[in-house]
Amino acid sequence: MNEVEDAARAALRVRQGGGARYDAPSAPAGDLALARRGTAYFARLLNDLSDADLWFPSARTGWTRRHLIAHVGYHARALARVVEGARTGEPQPLYLSDAARAAEIALGATLPARALRHLVQHAAIHLNVEWRDLTDADWRKILPDGAGGTIAVARTPWLRAHEVWSAALDLGSGGRLRDVPSDLRSDMAAR
Repeated sequence: MNEVEDAARAALRVRQGGGARYDAPSAPAGDLALARRGTAYFARLLNDLSDADLWFPSARTGWTRRHLIAHVGYHARALARVVEGARTGEPQPLYLSDAARAAEIALGATLPARALRHLVQHAAIHLNVEWRDLTDADWRKILPDGAGGTIAVARTPWLRAHEVWSAALDLGSGGRLRDVPSDLRSDMAAR
C-alpha cells in the first residue's frame, strides 16, 4: 500500500470506532485491495449483463458465462473455508477434489440468474468477513490444501485477486486488460 491509502485507512478507523471490523495490521493490504477492487470490477461487468446474456459462452473453453459466474462465487466460498480453518484451527481443504469442484460449478451454472448473482455477492462478503476476522498470527499460517500441498493464508488475497480479475476478462462483457492493475497485468497478458 502507499502512504495515502494508509492514512485513509487510519482516518476511517477513527471515524468508525472500535466496533467495526478491520484487517489485521500484518494483513497483506495491497493484495487485499487488489482482490476487493477485482471483485467490484467483476460485479460491475456482471451487473451490466441481462439474465439472457448469462447463457452466452465465456472465454473459458467449455464454459458459459453462467459456469464462470458460479466458479467465481464458489472460489470465494472455497477460500473462505481455508481462511476460516486458519482462524478456528480446523484446516479445511480448498476443494474436496477436482471432480467435486467441477460438479459444484456445473450445478451452480443451473441456478436461477438472481441466485447466481447473489452467490457471487454473498460469497465475496463472507470471504471479506473471514479475512477481517484473522489475527496477525492467523495470517502467518500455512495449511494443507486438501490436494497434498499447502496454502499460505497470506497468499489467499493474491489468489482471489488473480482469479477474479482473470474471470472479469473471461466474462466477455467489456473487461479490458488495461483495466487490470499493473501488479496483475503481466500475469493476465501471459494467459
